[in-house]
Amino acid sequence: MFPVKTLSLPKACLSLLCLFLISVTVTAQAAQPGWVTNPYTRFNRQVYLAAVGSGVSRAAAERDAIGRLAATFGVDIHVDETIRESYREITRSGAAAVWAHHVYLDSETRAVVGMDNLIGAELVDFWNDGRGSVFALAVLNRARAIQIYSELVRANSEAINNLVDMPAARRNTLEGFSRYQLAAVFADMNISYGTVLSVLGAPVQGLRRGEYFRREAREIRGAIPIGINVRNDRDGRIRDAFAAAISGLGFRIGGSGPRYVLDVDISLTVDQRFSVHHDAWITWAYKTLRAELKDTAAGTVLLPYSIHNIREGHTNQAGAEDWVFRRAVETINREYGSLLSEYLSSLLPGR
Repeated sequence: MFPVKTLSLPKACLSLLCLFLISVTVTAQAAQPGWVTNPYTRFNRQVYLAAVGSGVSRAAAERDAIGRLAATFGVDIHVDETIRESYREITRSGAAAVWAHHVYLDSETRAVVGMDNLIGAELVDFWNDGRGSVFALAVLNRARAIQIYSELVRANSEAINNLVDMPAARRNTLEGFSRYQLAAVFADMNISYGTVLSVLGAPVQGLRRGEYFRREAREIRGAIPIGINVRNDRDGRIRDAFAAAISGLGFRIGGSGPRYVLDVDISLTVDQRFSVHHDAWITWAYKTLRAELKDTAAGTVLLPYSIHNIREGHTNQAGAEDWVFRRAVETINREYGSLLSEYLSSLLPGR
């Protein structure tokens, strides 16, 4: 047998060979995908909308990708966050399904990606360049998006029609006011969805903006009279304070046999105490106020309100009572308008 010779390489050569192999491996792993510079190398432009985003983290890159995808529409599809949140609550609570039958509610339709601008958008890939930048690829299937947004517009339009279709006797009520407010939320979302459909080549005709229904709601509110009954008032001061808060929100005050009535009951007591500090007898007035906004047709209390333990002192009873009424008026001016406004907002289903 012939002896087998073992070839030995200098250590320097071995080191260079290892560095070369490592370099080749890293280069292969870090090779930039083609979609980073042109997403349509991976997706057919006729079938998909695609966009690439970047950031210092994967989450930042994904947000940027969704934002750039929305920007490809070349239009503003933003909806005021208050309206969007109301719509979210309505959808989550199931109220949307109450007003629109056969609502398309699969997981894709409900899923809202990233910035909540594009329903049905997908984040399909990402790449880290190893130098501090991450890239994300977002796509939107055109046909699928048309299907989703068309169904949402249809469902919202059905909900709007069902909301505003009511007898005249029910229109000028707080229920009618609430229905038109809700219809305005559906309408605003439809404008946003309709914009997307127009860009996708499937425009929807005849969509009304939310402001149309808000204008109707304001007219209804202005046609609703609210009566005010106050027991133990002084020169109409408490009634005037409540009237200012209610009319400030657009309602009429009074009317003949109004359906809605604010009943207010004032309890006032006085006593005298000797004040060492003043070296005199001081008269103290104590006041408690309870108010209930009632629906007389339904026999229900809609909004209770109360002010407890207002106390004022004076050298005589008339002065003490005057000051305690001033305090009550100040409190009503500060609180009641906001409280009533919050109650009206709560009439929206899902709130």
